[in-house]
Amino acid sequence: MLSLFRRIAKYTAYLYFLLYCGISIMLMQLQRKETLDAIKERGLSMNASIAEQISSFTGIISLRQENEQLLLQNARLFSQLMHQQQVLGDARSIQAASAGAPAWARQFRIARVVDRRFSATDNMLVIDAGSSQGITRDMTVLTPDGLVGRVTDVSRNYARILPLINNDFMVSVVSDSSRTLGLLSWQNGDERIAHMEHVPVSSSLKVGEQVTTSDYSTFAIRGIPIGRVVRISKDKLFCNIDIRLAVDFSSLSYVIVSPAKPSREKIEIMGGETGHKAP
Repeated sequence: MLSLFRRIAKYTAYLYFLLYCGISIMLMQLQRKETLDAIKERGLSMNASIAEQISSFTGIISLRQENEQLLLQNARLFSQLMHQQQVLGDARSIQAASAGAPAWARQFRIARVVDRRFSATDNMLVIDAGSSQGITRDMTVLTPDGLVGRVTDVSRNYARILPLINNDFMVSVVSDSSRTLGLLSWQNGDERIAHMEHVPVSSSLKVGEQVTTSDYSTFAIRGIPIGRVVRISKDKLFCNIDIRLAVDFSSLSYVIVSPAKPSREKIEIMGGETGHKAP
């Protein structure tokens, strides 16, 4: 190691001479026009590259801001489109309900279902029409497909509906072919299946028959569709009968409220109604 330092010290003068020569050559090259032009060109190229990178970065920021504005504008347009589609959908639903209204329901009122209580035993509906729209208790509520229920409570702008799918609801029904009479009730479970009670085992009722409201109903006139017989099994005295309801309560949005009902004189002679379970 010591010998290496001695050799470096011995040739230090030569190393300085080589360094000075290198610096001199570099300075001479820098004084040449070609070299200066090359350095200048290289500097301009680097400056242009840096400027391009800065411009690109600024463009990215500007593009991001434009994208955010476009997203906000698209969100507003989408919201407006959804609102217009909802209005058109409501108009189509009202038109369909009006077109399918029975001939006897000429003084009907179209109302929208605005609330619903889900329960295994006592489902309930609320509509956006009340006493100020001419709605009163015990009016019939239906759709073009069939019976929905009856009005039980009324406020100024809303009414509560007791639907078929409630344990407290009953209605007198009759089949279309065999003219079999019975009481329709709902006993929890499937919203599309109700039960026809008090049908003797001697009945000629068949699967597939249509069931409608009968003359015996105290709140609805006869002939409103209820559903179709899908199952019959016989017990000791009466049949166990399942009725698939005509109205799909899971997608119910608009209903028809009709003042049409049986003769008041007939109701009075029958002794009137007692509670919700009167047919």
